[in-house]
Amino acid sequence: MATVPRASVLFVCVHNAGRSQMAAAWLQHLSRGRVEVRSAGTLPADQINPQAVAAMAEVDIDLVGLTPRVLTPEMVKSSDYVITMGCGDTCPVFPGKQYRDWALQDPAGQGLDVVRRIRDEIKERVADLVAEIDGTASDAYDGHDADVSGHRADDAA
Repeated sequence: MATVPRASVLFVCVHNAGRSQMAAAWLQHLSRGRVEVRSAGTLPADQINPQAVAAMAEVDIDLVGLTPRVLTPEMVKSSDYVITMGCGDTCPVFPGKQYRDWALQDPAGQGLDVVRRIRDEIKERVADLVAEIDGTASDAYDGHDADVSGHRADDAA
């Protein structure tokens, strides 16, 4: 019997060629099909970043054959969670959705060592998201995301 997804998650970045593709792949892998996964970009690239493909291949996750897709309002409307990564205010906002903005370094133009670190940070965040969706998060999400310095984004004021 097929498992009904508990939630749907949309990962959005500008080019849908690195961060959002790695995040979608990690979520697919870590949730084992319990979550419906999508990814898109506001200005999609022509292909997936080869360094992202290589970094994910090292952990036996295959991005070969995937292509960047353009973000549509329908994708946002049909998602429970919308995770943005560097696309600013270009992502449409609809009521009733869970929005997160993950401050992650862009892998574009980076070497494999840097992309590996980005990959591993994405894995940690995705694992936390899976725990939240499954209702097993040890620290419930408090509505605030930390920036790369570890400070909550709304503490900057």
